[in-house]
Amino acid sequence: MTPPAAELQLSANGTKPSEKPVGSAEAEATRIRDRCKALGIEWLEKAPETDAAAINLLTPEVAVRVRAVPFRIEKGRVHVAMFNPLDLMAADEIATLARMPVTRIGLEPAPFGDLMRKAYGTTAARIAESLAGTGDAPAEEGVHNVDAIEAADVHRMAEQPTLINLVNLLILEAIQSRTSDIHIEPFENDIKIKYRIDGVLIEQPSPPKHLQAALVGRIKIMSMMNIAERYIPQDGHITLRFEGRKVDLRVSTVPTIYGESIVMRILDKSNLPLDLRGLGMSDAHVATMDRLIDKPHGLLLVTGPTGSGKTTTLYAALSKLYDPTLKIITVEDPVEYELAGVNQIPVNPKRGLTFQIGLRAILRQDPDVILVGEIRDNETVDIAIRSALTGHLILSTLHTNDAISSIGRLTDMGAEPFLVASVLEGLLAQRLGRRLCALCRKQVPMTEDSRVRLTATEINGFGGKEWMPGGCDECKNSGFRRRLGFFELIRISSALRQGIAKGVPLAELKTLLDDDFMTMRDDGIRKAQSGLTTINEVLRATQDVEDLTA
Repeated sequence: MTPPAAELQLSANGTKPSEKPVGSAEAEATRIRDRCKALGIEWLEKAPETDAAAINLLTPEVAVRVRAVPFRIEKGRVHVAMFNPLDLMAADEIATLARMPVTRIGLEPAPFGDLMRKAYGTTAARIAESLAGTGDAPAEEGVHNVDAIEAADVHRMAEQPTLINLVNLLILEAIQSRTSDIHIEPFENDIKIKYRIDGVLIEQPSPPKHLQAALVGRIKIMSMMNIAERYIPQDGHITLRFEGRKVDLRVSTVPTIYGESIVMRILDKSNLPLDLRGLGMSDAHVATMDRLIDKPHGLLLVTGPTGSGKTTTLYAALSKLYDPTLKIITVEDPVEYELAGVNQIPVNPKRGLTFQIGLRAILRQDPDVILVGEIRDNETVDIAIRSALTGHLILSTLHTNDAISSIGRLTDMGAEPFLVASVLEGLLAQRLGRRLCALCRKQVPMTEDSRVRLTATEINGFGGKEWMPGGCDECKNSGFRRRLGFFELIRISSALRQGIAKGVPLAELKTLLDDDFMTMRDDGIRKAQSGLTTINEVLRATQDVEDLTA
């Protein structure tokens, strides 16, 4: 089944679908539109007004399958908006179900998708609700003992068309909602579906418990996992096309006491802001980053915890740095997004390709710029430093809480302080918070809770008011839309370089920072003052750093 307008294409066994040009969906829509106009079939640019009686002629499942929305009944005919009005089999099926003739009307893909969602709501939830009332539910013992179901039965259930529709629509709705991760969590009496949107988990309508084995089995089939193995963690991958672009999903399963928990990380390049300003960097930080990545050699580190956007920042830097005259190579675990003009190497420890081996091999490829996904051990840091010494620009990430702590982390991994001082050019630390929706944000008098958490200087910058989330259709009434980075950037000055070489303590190194240095909290507070985010988001994202550096 292919959901409406979205052109979501999933292979039955999880393998990569047949290659099509990225613009194939747009090309198909154009071809259909031109053919319809030639045949005199009405074509709309905007979604029409709907009539409940017409919508009720089709169930959500049928409407999604035939990619059509009945929107008006007039003079004994039902007017139907169709993604493809040339699909005569779909029109005949609608006429049979509606028991009246059909007037086919074409509609542009984007408004068609909006019309489908408006008419039939969250179709995945509707399908799950309808499945909850079907027979085929196992006995009470079987509901709680998923292991009792044979692998062959799971495979059979996972291939049922309605179950396939449900999984496809869960993924489709997640992509449309800008979800970064889909979580499927089994518990004793139910199974929970959660989407991580803008960094926050939001619970979705739950499918019935008796679908757990089939739902998990379907996802494992799509991601080419062993469907019979339920007691060890597995990793897989799904490739699909959505509205003409490729979207990758990294799939992970782990066994729990009530079945397998699944997380699907959605890698959608269209949601990746490959621009430093788009990530939320201030003009001053962008100017400093430009100077750092323009250097012909040296080491630039981006630090922060898992999920703080380090890789996205490095991708944005590479995109800005890209020039056909430069040889740029990356070694990553895994390659999250494909970058045009950049040679990207995926780490594969099972086949003997580690960061160390990959980095050594890269040096024989005559590179100008190297991105190392993460510096995580003595050998990698040694090779990275020596690569920077021999005339290469090295970009990498490190797990530390703030920027200045990276220096101690490098020496802890065996790097000599004088070598670190020789190659280090810049340190960037970051956190992510939610960005206020520009359409519905509002200013209110500053609350007492905010006042007690801020310093007097910080309070003065707000003028007695603070920005708060509102709620509108654009942000799905959350008040937030996308995420925003809070940064602290250290340029290695001559004084700081001398201090690193001498191995002076961390507290003394902080006194050698430039006068214009801003902590992540300072950067975040300025963004809260300008209405980009809220005070609470800044403090939630940066409080751990302040505690460590106080």
